[in-house]
Amino acid sequence: MARLLVVEDDETIGAALVRTLTVHGHDVVRAPDAATALRAPDDGAFDLVLLDLGLPDADGLTVCRELRPVLPDAVIVMLTARDEEMDVVLGLESGADDYLVKPVRLAELHARVAAHLRRVEASRPGGPTRLGDLALDVASRQVTVAGRPVHLRPREYDLLARLAARPGVAVSRDVLIAQVWDEHWFGSTKTLDVHVAALRRRLEAAGGSRMPEIVTLRGHGYRLDAPQA
Repeated sequence: MARLLVVEDDETIGAALVRTLTVHGHDVVRAPDAATALRAPDDGAFDLVLLDLGLPDADGLTVCRELRPVLPDAVIVMLTARDEEMDVVLGLESGADDYLVKPVRLAELHARVAAHLRRVEASRPGGPTRLGDLALDVASRQVTVAGRPVHLRPREYDLLARLAARPGVAVSRDVLIAQVWDEHWFGSTKTLDVHVAALRRRLEAAGGSRMPEIVTLRGHGYRLDAPQA
């Protein structure tokens, strides 16, 4: 669904945040300190940042100011034990969009994150996603290869759309199951492999000289690689 950066030095709190957000279908990267957080965007953009202000190696407000120009479209939500008005004001003036006061209630966290991500998604321009000869139109759920329509079953389309949303980025099996099926899915995860195999067959049958490749990452999940230029 979205790529999130959790900047939290407390191991227990950080693990709980990562676990909660991953269960809800997000790709989550955790940074335990400011230095790691500031390097994280080198590996790709983030849709939302949860930023603890009490970091061991730098003030979170400084990190916020430095991340804002690097991640101009990301939502930054401060996590702070400081509930005084001036701390909140300084955080928002540093580039943050919202704040949560610790101890964070996980249900509220998920609701707040989901609301921000919905607004981000609604503000993005529409139009098809193109990867070589493959094109996906999210609004109409239509897929074409070199201009020719390709029929996919609903789950196959959802899988392709999820992988195509971030080409070249590995997506774990748990995230795919949670987002494409259900976060409370208790069936066999082999259904994921069956649907990926079917999706590959349909795309191969559609032809196309420049097609993306669904790469299997053993022990982790899948990745969609764009065709070589």
